[in-house]
Amino acid sequence: MKFTNGYWLIRDGVEPLYAREAYEIAADAETESLDILALTAVIRDRANTLNLPTFNIDITSPSEGVIRVRAAHWLGATDYPGFPLNADRPGGRDYISVRADGEGDGETGVNGASVELTSGGLTARVVKGAPWNLTFLADGKVLTESRGKSLARFKLRPDAVVVAEPTGEFGVSMDGSAYDESDVFTAIQLHLGVGEQVFGLGERFGAYVKNGQSINIWNEDGGTASEQGYKDIPFYMTSNGYGVLVNNRGHVSFEVGSENTETVQFSVPGEVLDFCVIYGPTPKEILRRYTALTGRPADVPAWSYGLWLTTSFTTKYDEATVNSFIDGMAERDIPLSAFHYDCYWMREFHWTDFEWDKRFFGDIESTLERLHKDKGLHICAWINPYIGQRGSMFAEGKANGYLVKKPNGEIWQTDFWQAGMGLVDFTNPAAREWFKGKVKQLLAQGVDAIKTDFGERIPRDVVWYDGSPKLSMHNWYTQLYNQTVFEAIEETYGKGRACLFARSATVGGQSQPVHWGGDCESTFNGMAQTLRAGLSLVSSGFGFWSHDIGGFEGAFPDPAVYKRWLAFGMLGSHSRLHGSTVYRVPWLFDEEDEKNGVVNAPGQTAVDVAREFVHLKLSLMPYLYEVGLQPHRNGTPVMRSMFMEFPDDPTARPLDRQYMFGPSLLVAPVFTYSGEVTYYLPAGTWTNWFTGERVRVINGAWRTETYGYDTIPLWVRDGSVVVTHPGAETPEYEYGKDALVSVFLDQVDMASATVEDEHGDSVVFSARRTAEGVEVTSSDGRAFHARLGAGTVVDAPDGRVVLQS
Repeated sequence: MKFTNGYWLIRDGVEPLYAREAYEIAADAETESLDILALTAVIRDRANTLNLPTFNIDITSPSEGVIRVRAAHWLGATDYPGFPLNADRPGGRDYISVRADGEGDGETGVNGASVELTSGGLTARVVKGAPWNLTFLADGKVLTESRGKSLARFKLRPDAVVVAEPTGEFGVSMDGSAYDESDVFTAIQLHLGVGEQVFGLGERFGAYVKNGQSINIWNEDGGTASEQGYKDIPFYMTSNGYGVLVNNRGHVSFEVGSENTETVQFSVPGEVLDFCVIYGPTPKEILRRYTALTGRPADVPAWSYGLWLTTSFTTKYDEATVNSFIDGMAERDIPLSAFHYDCYWMREFHWTDFEWDKRFFGDIESTLERLHKDKGLHICAWINPYIGQRGSMFAEGKANGYLVKKPNGEIWQTDFWQAGMGLVDFTNPAAREWFKGKVKQLLAQGVDAIKTDFGERIPRDVVWYDGSPKLSMHNWYTQLYNQTVFEAIEETYGKGRACLFARSATVGGQSQPVHWGGDCESTFNGMAQTLRAGLSLVSSGFGFWSHDIGGFEGAFPDPAVYKRWLAFGMLGSHSRLHGSTVYRVPWLFDEEDEKNGVVNAPGQTAVDVAREFVHLKLSLMPYLYEVGLQPHRNGTPVMRSMFMEFPDDPTARPLDRQYMFGPSLLVAPVFTYSGEVTYYLPAGTWTNWFTGERVRVINGAWRTETYGYDTIPLWVRDGSVVVTHPGAETPEYEYGKDALVSVFLDQVDMASATVEDEHGDSVVFSARRTAEGVEVTSSDGRAFHARLGAGTVVDAPDGRVVLQS
């Protein structure tokens, strides 16, 4: 949201108030806080204190390395709620210190006096006098600051030329005017250094580096080829070693080096602005602190890492269709872990009523039991929080007051999606328990996971049971929805056994995994958009992520796109074959090639590619499962941007067509028909997983190569020990038993890998260079197999072996 007209002018209809002077500054060691009074004009004499607006600024620390700032013009105005923060109890914290230097008490104080609050390695400093200033430092280095005309309150006239987006019934504004949202906004600008880059802000389908973008935090069902997002998160981090969380559940507008090219500006409606600065200095350390503050991702069950197959969306299916897919995958040696029933497991016009359509699924309990016992599958079913009026739940929800209402007391309804549908009011505890009970009934029938679709189309002008300000619920709704369903699964199956497949999210949503990337196009562009969004999402605190392999939109995806997407999709935390109007089983794409006269070489069919990469992922489970424990333990995601793993490499930071799969594996998906791909290897030694080629890179190197469908640029980082189990047919097995330990040591002399499984078995495989060769051992003496890189496999029956290079 832009309030200015270039560098000098204000937009028509906007009346600004800027903080001009830090007038009163105080440090309180007992409350571990700073109290600042900032004036909107510089005081020359006592008369200047009259008729003068001010900002009251409280500076505190909720946890180590995190400093919170709350700036308010009027303290009696509407208090828009923030997010639940896991704050430490104030008082006596040894990582906090406050300091005052000089007299800062208003009229009797001296300009140049200062106050500081230090939390861990992060310090906030305010100096009395003009210009207004708030500086954040670490190790004597300025991370960012608010200085001069950077803290502001903007009053809008009805005709103010300020735009608020998105628009419409589910938007921020009906007509696109900011005044329609609020007549007052509070904003701050935090300085960007030369070359400083900004990352995060949730699932965003544009460039991974956010500099130059205008971003509205307002969840929308906008697809993947737009500036809108399903999972908008008011959190970003930068290459200068810090992150920022804007603590507001509603609409937050970011101008990232756009309105002012030297700053990140964020604005919120109302008189209060609340935000936290989070110190790193590394991206992983920023995420560790951020997820400790807002919620760590839960652990997910091992079965969820396997391949998921779905009915697709508007396709026709019954029990025979489902069985044909499942049997067809087994016949082709493509192991499945989960099968998902999309919307039409319920009768048309009845979504969501939690009742199986008995015309197609007459004895669903027996069917699901058979899929569990005979096929070894886990089952997922689709729901959304909208209640079609023809379904049985509508009357029940209406009678009990469980549906969202309009200001006139009527139930809010729309024909957009399901005819006459209402919306569950999750701010009502009774409604939450009602909906949770429906979920548990579904689980009792044999369902293991729930796809929580939608949650973005939340109307503006409705009344919430708990009295929440209407615009504050739009983004927050999805958290209550997903949390309700996740709790139902966790209460049924236990902690570490719950799994969603959620589309929408806000801050804290990372605590209820897994999330997928929404309705992507079935094109190479759609594939690239999806990866960019995933990189942004995992840079915003989310540990697990998935997407629709082959793309969702498109009557029949190109077989080439499907096969390239398979390789990409299987090298991620969660992998699902799902589409809109066409099934996504691989042999259909081979049949399409045959119709078009395309002859595939051996190993190049869709069935071949699916088989190759599904087995590769299953073999990697000892590595992947351990990587998948890190989001819950420290906030580090499974998939990582190059910036996250190589923050000191300026070439690596902006890359959004490749990623790290855990700490050791670099993946560069192929986005071309020709198979040509250009990617970057940072400095160090890298070994190609498929060919065993080893390259030593001095200062980082670009490579351009051509790949068949059955391979992909997959490189192993020096200093890695990657534990696998070739030939695995399921994601659930004893990872440390009969394992293959692949050692990658060149410029690094020692490394280790911990392998754990769901049953608590744990072993550490260690490798170190000695005069005799590379010694590899298991911590408990168990037998294993080992190799250097992709070399010859050697048995270690006694838990120790020396490998010769």
